[in-house]
Amino acid sequence: MTANVRHESIVRRWAGIGVRLLIAIALFGQLQVNAQSEPRPPCGMEPDPPYSELDQPPIVKFWGDSDLSRDWKPPACTGWAETGFSTLIATGARFRNTSGAEGLLRRMGAISELAGMRYWSTTHKHWQTLIPSAHALTGSQPGHVRPDFSPEEIRAGSLLYFAQADNLAGTAIYQMHVTEASADRLVFEVENVSIVSRYYVTLFHPGDLQSIYFLDRESDSVWRYYSLVRTGRNASWLATRHPSSSINRAIAFYRSLVGIPTDQEPPAAR
Repeated sequence: MTANVRHESIVRRWAGIGVRLLIAIALFGQLQVNAQSEPRPPCGMEPDPPYSELDQPPIVKFWGDSDLSRDWKPPACTGWAETGFSTLIATGARFRNTSGAEGLLRRMGAISELAGMRYWSTTHKHWQTLIPSAHALTGSQPGHVRPDFSPEEIRAGSLLYFAQADNLAGTAIYQMHVTEASADRLVFEVENVSIVSRYYVTLFHPGDLQSIYFLDRESDSVWRYYSLVRTGRNASWLATRHPSSSINRAIAFYRSLVGIPTDQEPPAAR
């Protein structure tokens, strides 16, 4: 082997080691960030992630499998008792709203209008329908369909039920618990009360799908939005292995609630 050949071989070997080292550093750094930070909803303190600037896309953070996922204790203001998660998504945003709390209550209660909600599927690389159908229920049992909830029915302490079909997870029953409802602040949480399954495979047990939403008035025409979306530790890996699509789903609900077309370009994640 000539000196030049030996030199090129050494360079290639060290270049490969360098690339692997950089990858390891990058991965370690990302894990450190996830392990050291956690979501902080607007419960008497500044939220993390922060609210986005007005007319800018929401700020989104995602947590998956990490030390935090096993040990995380939800903030007391969420009302969630179980620790840990499979996936956790936090979203902070500012949005324009001239209809006040009354208009937001109407959107919260318009369950039937969830049908047709779209999101960007990072698996299929196109916009597709997330919720084929949805309707309000008189209680937690299927089949008792009723009209959408009126703003007057959405008050602090209300428990409202609805059925919703997901394009990947089938139809399930959900409970909406309204914890605060005033002219300046709305807080409500949603969780599944029935099994969510697909092709006879259980994806989520009752309570495995949880979300909480904080809507706060900033001025006459500007509101702040913060949400946490959690899948429980017992959720099937089949439903939690696509972080980018999960983020796009969370953003679709944000857009629907605040009156933005859910398939508006660009999506949060490609």
